[in-house]
Amino acid sequence: MNELKDNVVAITGASKGIGAELARQLAAKGAKLVLAARSEKELEAVAEECRKAGAQVVTVKADVASERDCQAFIAGAMVAFGRLDALVNNAGATMWARFEDIRDMSILEQIMRVNYMGAVYCTHHALPHLKSSGGLIVGISSLAGKTGVPTRTGYSAAKHAMTGFFDSLRIELEGSGVDVTMIYPGFVSTGIRENATGPDGKPILVSPVKEGEVMSVQDCARRIVTAMEGREREVVMTARGKMGLWLKLVAPGLIDRIAKRAIEQGR
Repeated sequence: MNELKDNVVAITGASKGIGAELARQLAAKGAKLVLAARSEKELEAVAEECRKAGAQVVTVKADVASERDCQAFIAGAMVAFGRLDALVNNAGATMWARFEDIRDMSILEQIMRVNYMGAVYCTHHALPHLKSSGGLIVGISSLAGKTGVPTRTGYSAAKHAMTGFFDSLRIELEGSGVDVTMIYPGFVSTGIRENATGPDGKPILVSPVKEGEVMSVQDCARRIVTAMEGREREVVMTARGKMGLWLKLVAPGLIDRIAKRAIEQGR
């Protein structure tokens, strides 16, 4: 297990949900944090919690859909700490709409830019520094990045793209000292799912997931920290997810039905 104390860890989407909780848990481990998000106020609130835990923290207001913002985020880490040991590509945007109900295709383009290109941009600018430190790249994907899910066409496509990118990059980086860890959570009780985009491009406002019946954000973050310490190749977080990947090989129609039912039941 690799000690994370004094490691410089950069996290995107750190103002809420998994990113915020991961920052808090890494702060307790003694990591030095560089946190990015679009909401400056919420980001600073998370940073203050981490500082109270004894961590050194800098914040960068950034929209990962902008390459310039991603470059500034990584540059901020280097200015503040002079090194970078881990990049956690966590920022994401989701949706909850049937494809045939969507009238504005820019919704899907934005989801791709945030989930996929945001990770690509940040990784591109961080990679030289991570090679110098023998660092770690973490991609927070989703079970939707392993198999298709109804009402999540754009989101699933973006997460599949992310998976393909990082699996390919892992092979390219063999022998460089840089490892790639992919994380595949199922539903997580983040409390922010109501921000998902509906067919009209606006937030749906009401979470379609039974938040009390899914994995807690604290448990999810703990598993990510453990994966970072072990520099694991990938983590599929749920037993249903692990079983589903096996079943997809032998009974793909069954997995389609399971995915449909999971969305309908919201858990």
